[in-house]
Amino acid sequence: MGRFDKYKIDLKGMTADSCKYEFVLDNHFFAIIDAPEVQKGKVIVELVVKRTSHSFELSFNTEGIVWVPCDRCLDDMEQAVSSVDKLIVKFGREYAEEGDSLIVIPEEEGEINVAWFMYEFVALSIPMKHVHPVGKCNKSMSGKLSKHMRTSSSDEEDDDVFVTEDEDFSNDVVDKDDSQVDPRWNELKKILDNN
Repeated sequence: MGRFDKYKIDLKGMTADSCKYEFVLDNHFFAIIDAPEVQKGKVIVELVVKRTSHSFELSFNTEGIVWVPCDRCLDDMEQAVSSVDKLIVKFGREYAEEGDSLIVIPEEEGEINVAWFMYEFVALSIPMKHVHPVGKCNKSMSGKLSKHMRTSSSDEEDDDVFVTEDEDFSNDVVDKDDSQVDPRWNELKKILDNN
């Protein structure tokens, strides 16, 4: 028995018009799938397979928690994931992925392994930015980050500064002095004023 055999869905052998499956994606699943985005977690996937006249509709409802590195301090953090996804599966001569959600599988095989699809749905539901709540980041790393973000020489006096519980890096953009305008813009404004 292969590592992903329990994630195979026998479409050719379906006797009912609709079948339900439930999969638990745990640390073991993420370890054997061996992909970089998610290494640990516990996610429940409910799969409903419906037979239509010429195809099968697979509806995935994904809910759970995965562990990902914090963008700010790089420590692992819990990240909730939730998604609803669909695949349309048709029988054909050979395996093919057509578009985002249409899969063609060989009719003689008659089954599809959904392990990788479930992993992709989990990975795609992780937000682009994932950071700890304010005050929960690694204090040592936050202190080093604060030290390297200083912009003036007077900021360098205190090398052991740690981020306080209330400090938030979510809007860490260094403002530039807007009072200095390139003189070329003034010349262009004169052209607009003449119209």
